[in-house]
Amino acid sequence: MASRDANEGEYDHNRVLQRVILPRDSDPLDVRPLYLDEPEGTHSHVAGRRDVVVPASARVSFASYFNAFPASYWKRWTRVQHVTLHLSVRGGGRVEVYRSKPNGDIAHVTGEAVHAGDEWRTLEFRVDLAPFEDGGWVWFDVFTEDRTLEIANAVYLADEPLAPQKVAVGITTFNRLDDCVATLIALGEDPAVLDVVGKVFVADQGSRKIREHERFAEAREALGGRLEVIEQANLGGAGGFTRSLYESVEHTKPGVIDQVLLMDDDIALEPDSVLRSNAFARALKKPAIIGSTMLNLQVRSRLHTNGEVVDLASFVWRRPPGAVWDHDFATNSLRDTRALHKRIDATYNGWWMCLFPREVIERNGLPLPLFIKCDDAEYSLRALAKGIPTVTLPGSAVWHEPWTDKSDTKDWTVYFHLRNRLIMAALHAPHDMRKMLLAQGARTTARRLLSMEYSTVALEMKAVEDFMAGPERLFDMLATALPEVQRIRKQYTDAQFQPSAGDYPPPTFDMARAEAMLRPPASARKIALRAGKAVLHNLRSPAPDTSERPQVNIPAHGARWFLLGNLDSATVSNADGSGVAFRRRDPKLFRELSARAAQNYRRLATEWPRLVEQYKAALPELSSVEAWRKYFES
Repeated sequence: MASRDANEGEYDHNRVLQRVILPRDSDPLDVRPLYLDEPEGTHSHVAGRRDVVVPASARVSFASYFNAFPASYWKRWTRVQHVTLHLSVRGGGRVEVYRSKPNGDIAHVTGEAVHAGDEWRTLEFRVDLAPFEDGGWVWFDVFTEDRTLEIANAVYLADEPLAPQKVAVGITTFNRLDDCVATLIALGEDPAVLDVVGKVFVADQGSRKIREHERFAEAREALGGRLEVIEQANLGGAGGFTRSLYESVEHTKPGVIDQVLLMDDDIALEPDSVLRSNAFARALKKPAIIGSTMLNLQVRSRLHTNGEVVDLASFVWRRPPGAVWDHDFATNSLRDTRALHKRIDATYNGWWMCLFPREVIERNGLPLPLFIKCDDAEYSLRALAKGIPTVTLPGSAVWHEPWTDKSDTKDWTVYFHLRNRLIMAALHAPHDMRKMLLAQGARTTARRLLSMEYSTVALEMKAVEDFMAGPERLFDMLATALPEVQRIRKQYTDAQFQPSAGDYPPPTFDMARAEAMLRPPASARKIALRAGKAVLHNLRSPAPDTSERPQVNIPAHGARWFLLGNLDSATVSNADGSGVAFRRRDPKLFRELSARAAQNYRRLATEWPRLVEQYKAALPELSSVEAWRKYFES
């Protein structure tokens, strides 16, 4: 087998844009399609992270998510005009280089036969990036006949070395000791990754400290003196990530730390993503924020999101035009998925992993004290207004729990979703938002009340009221908002969970009746009729026995207003299936929360222009290093 150092010294390592990598021994089997595109019945031997042996009589493609080169992104955003594929080979066969077009069509570029025998041979293929403006990847395939072909230390190189820059990694953690320590150890496993990492800041905000973890000493040793753990109160993701940005710009010098890479504590890290983000930022034509994509932690071969935008009409995030979400590479390879070859333009990137050049932080300031939710989107919108875009880079990725398995539109985070969306809209809306806010508020409140989600409406009303109280309280609320939100939520039975519906009495409705009620109204007339009937039903007193025994058990995906609005009670599962709440209809709460919502949204529409002025005037101070320094020191 090849030495991992085979022929690595033949080029300046500052020319490396992307390494070709293979799965680690610790990786589950279902990650393999992210690294190799192998036909059924073909299994290459992975000899190390940089070494693979393709068996005889086979064709194996490196047109995979981690090993194809995202040429269109390098063409659009960086100074790189040509890329050279450099690889060491041993054995016999052919290496063929291909490129794709924005529509997914595949074109052959060049190739070469290999008759190397037992000796190592170096191959190089230079590709012009000129035709990749709108999309396309570059990759290579390996063909063998009567013998194996070994590939080692394949890399994509720039023509000229990139100026080296060190990155500070910032992790925010809250009682996720195993995940956080595993990420720290992964950062220290590869010398090449460790070589670009100058500091690692961990903002430890939990009640259980990572220094108490049994492998913490191992992680600290692996990072070779780079690790600094800062224990602080729970300030949410915004306060934790801001601490890393603050420490990086305040307590390091340019030239020592030139980039800051934020990442969540609950990820599984592909360490090469650090190298790719670092190289991409070093090659930029102009400063930009560099985001990484999200892979599904539960189904490792699945790409969960490859880019996001904020819809400025509603200030809700969604997929960009042409983006592909929830794509399984085990089912459909990169070569077979035409939609993945178009370049996607994002407007922000979640901070599961996101890199900021030092210049961007110095120009854009620090995040707002929002605790959680929208801090990442607001920061990128603020940067974009200064001409600093956000680029979501394919092939740089982490595995993370998908948000589709979270209840964050109904749990305690709904408060921060709405309050911070309002703040973001006040700061960045290009037009008057009042009509949209009123319509959206009325529609959402009605649906939630008809669904017996009284706790959610109460939290949303507090969010509106706290937003209207103005920006002066944001720092004061950073450590206190969550306890207050949790206190309010505990007052409502729809926010009290048992592990299973079996912990409640059995439902009174038969399954056939329940199934019929699950069918949604199919026309505008039927929707209006069902809604009117549901409102009248919610104004009447419920049947006496329904507070003790639910009428029906409803799975999370079936908890729709047109069903719940015509019931007196039901058990409803949460999104990840870990708990069940017993929702009980309450006409008194229905009336009180309806009146409170109507009053708040009328007031919001009236005061919106004044609030926009207040938040815009407060932005420079709220995002300043001085304000955060004062807060951290206090």
